[in-house]
Amino acid sequence: MTDLSVPQRADIASMLLDRLGDERPGLRTREQDWTWDVVVRESAARAALARELRRDGPFHIGVLLDNVPDFVFWLGAAALAGATLVGINPTRGNTQLEADIRYVDCQLIVTDAAGMARLRGLDLGLEPERFLLVDDPGYAQRVSGYRTDPVAEAGPEALLLLLFTSGTTGTSKAVKCSQRRLAVIAYAASAKFGHVREDVDYCCMPLFHGNAIMALWAPALANGATVCLTPKFSASGFLSDVRYFGATFFTYVGKALGYLLATPEQPDDADNTLVRGFGTEASVADQTEFRRRFGAPLFEGYGSSEGPALAALDPQAPPSALGRPAHPGVAVVNPDTLTECARAVLDEYGRVLNADEAVGEMVDRAGALVFEGYYKNDVADAERLRNGWYWTGDLGYIDQAGFLYFAGRKGDWLRVDGENTSTLLIEQVIRRHPAVIAAAVYGVPDPRSGDQVMAAIEVADPAVFDIVEFAEFLSAQDDLGTKGAPRLLRVSGNLPVTGSNKVLKRELQEQRWHTIEPIYRWIGRGKPEYDRLTESGKSELRAEFGTFERSNLF
Repeated sequence: MTDLSVPQRADIASMLLDRLGDERPGLRTREQDWTWDVVVRESAARAALARELRRDGPFHIGVLLDNVPDFVFWLGAAALAGATLVGINPTRGNTQLEADIRYVDCQLIVTDAAGMARLRGLDLGLEPERFLLVDDPGYAQRVSGYRTDPVAEAGPEALLLLLFTSGTTGTSKAVKCSQRRLAVIAYAASAKFGHVREDVDYCCMPLFHGNAIMALWAPALANGATVCLTPKFSASGFLSDVRYFGATFFTYVGKALGYLLATPEQPDDADNTLVRGFGTEASVADQTEFRRRFGAPLFEGYGSSEGPALAALDPQAPPSALGRPAHPGVAVVNPDTLTECARAVLDEYGRVLNADEAVGEMVDRAGALVFEGYYKNDVADAERLRNGWYWTGDLGYIDQAGFLYFAGRKGDWLRVDGENTSTLLIEQVIRRHPAVIAAAVYGVPDPRSGDQVMAAIEVADPAVFDIVEFAEFLSAQDDLGTKGAPRLLRVSGNLPVTGSNKVLKRELQEQRWHTIEPIYRWIGRGKPEYDRLTESGKSELRAEFGTFERSNLF
């Protein structure tokens, strides 16, 4: 087994140089394999090219590519050249894309013909020679002219990555990540999740996001494991790829896992090489179903591109818990009083009975040592670091046995009829329904006062979705509670998502019921029963808001 201790000099450039002469496959696609030695040399050639193109000021290299070999080579090139790689999110609209690129001060952009077609009409302040197209006929020959012995020009403190946050709850920020921090994450993840040199890591999450780089590529580099690329996540192609590569490990996010579980089950699904997976935002039911169907356990974690690890795995932890606090500095506190919250009292279904006093913001009192800040955003830095603590911006609670739970983002708790209601728990219940691929729950104005619960679900075909059967399903879920059933339900064939496949709740919440997609409204006061909200129904709803003098909220 690989020695997982963190070297005294921990940086990505040194870790790359350690792979020189390593003949184990370091990178694979369906078309070609590269040994680790070749991966480093390909990175070194691009680093030499980058040095020639460098100008004064921060040397930021934007990469707008799918998961293709050149993305990996330029990641290594940035490390060796002392440059900063910026993964550009291709799912952003043109206005957002232009703002993102200008905000992070890219000197050079690496893309392909498809990416260039999008960028050509944007005002990026860059001359034509500042774009490198990896599928240009002359690109490979140009790179080959820079082949040289690999050298490192940066140390542990060099800024290696600017990672855009997912933007699910607001404008994206660019998280700073040094070479040392990524190296430490690589060794920590290796120890925590059992990464070994023999692993074959299937990279189906986008490389412009921290999930793929921090939880897969960096641990593979630390251990000399094999990274296998697919250009984009494909639920229908997942198992075929796993079998082709002989993959033992992969990463995911909850919605992607939902797509995977929505594919038709086959009797030989468990006939594969997977040993484990790691990801975030998958329900306990989805984790259980994946293990039953594909034969591999999933490690569900909590983390962010900018923050420290808060939880330590514990085999005794309940299925919905993150584990135990990673160290004594991890706590759940009331942000107004700065005092620790009371321990949560859970009912038989795992619902928090004393949410008012038990749910608070998760903090790490030592996390200020890990957080490296956002690029050119002092206000956001100050919001994260208050009273010398690192504030996650996420809610949590600790039960009476000392286990830590994620309770959602700050906006994921609603006040419904005087009670705190967790949208995260409602989502987990809704996702149990076999037709639901993904779900988002959020608050929208109630005609009388306060908020009401609205849910948006993604199904394969909204036209044949059985709303009566779905209402009966909700009625049978004892752990949903009387306040949890959605008063409004949106049925979609394609919910809006970020580039990392996280549902954009903010966009759904802004749209409310103003959409051409089917909207159903709970009628009556008994068990859930839904009627399709027609245009006349929307007019009646508007009148309700007027009756209670809340027309401005319609």
